Amino acid sequence: MEVFACAGCGTELTAPVSRVALPVHTHHGGWEELHPPLMEPATYAVDPRPTGPPWRRWEDVGEDAAARQGVYAPVYSVSFGARNRIVIAPGDSRSMALIPEKCEGYCRGVDGRAGPNLACEGCGRAVAIRMDDCGLWQTVWLEPDAVVRRPSALPTASPPDWGDLKQAGHRVPPVEPDGSWSRRWEAAVGVAMAHLVAATDNRPVTLPAGPVAELLGHAVGRYLPTGPGSRSVEPAGPGIRTSRPRPDVLLVPRHPLTGTPWRPSGDDGAVVPVDSGVWAYLAHPGETSPMPATGVLPEVVLRDDYPLPPHPRCALVPHHEAFQDTLVGLPAVRGPRLRGYRDTERFTGP
Repeated sequence: MEVFACAGCGTELTAPVSRVALPVHTHHGGWEELHPPLMEPATYAVDPRPTGPPWRRWEDVGEDAAARQGVYAPVYSVSFGARNRIVIAPGDSRSMALIPEKCEGYCRGVDGRAGPNLACEGCGRAVAIRMDDCGLWQTVWLEPDAVVRRPSALPTASPPDWGDLKQAGHRVPPVEPDGSWSRRWEAAVGVAMAHLVAATDNRPVTLPAGPVAELLGHAVGRYLPTGPGSRSVEPAGPGIRTSRPRPDVLLVPRHPLTGTPWRPSGDDGAVVPVDSGVWAYLAHPGETSPMPATGVLPEVVLRDDYPLPPHPRCALVPHHEAFQDTLVGLPAVRGPRLRGYRDTERFTGP
């Protein structure tokens, strides 16, 4: 495990934390809603992309300069903020105080619009951004040039690996306890749909029956056309035998530590990376009953007297901004078929 300290005076600014993959829903929440912390306790992640201010308008930047910032299609504004900002849960922050004149926000909290709003209590240096406004996951973002990383005295835990995806605790249910769709799922599906559009070059697809079709079917219909010449799509990853012949596109998990998409050995075909917790639910949904059958009933038979799981009244609708932001960040969006796609309602939104 590691701690982050102020680069100016050495004051420790975090509890001991271990690195994990940056969540795909990091920048995409539910509008006008208060959200929980983005990161699990004692973890941190790094965003390699430029984030935050200063922002410059696309027409002032130009296509080539925008591409160097990781944006490959016209958007309103392009971030020229720092790369490699470090995000932690607010509860893991230490020895930092708010800078009152930089605590602006939309309505219910602070959103970091004025830049770093947390100062080191040891020397007063601006070191981080606290974000907790409505529509934002609660986070503390450490400025990469303002902190240094040090080893912690605590023993290092085993890093997360592919094997963790098979554990029941890694699965993220698509429905919240109150019966609404999971905000993490909405963002993760939006991101996955952008990769699917790019992987298929805006062509129809067919989904396998079961959880994949039930949960992703509406999203596929929203962003891809129907008709002949469809591409086959199936989940693949740890614990799943890839079909033969290989499907045209594989839905694969991101590594829980590195975020790298899983691939079969020696395979260079099209893959669509999916949030590892979402993928784990699609690939290994597990038992839905809290009371499996016992006694005289066969092992595979389940009782039918437990409450039905919550079921939202409408189909899962992907987070459209997550879809757009992901697609414009993929070089494939410059291809001729996707250039035309950018002018359609599927991209711009209904």
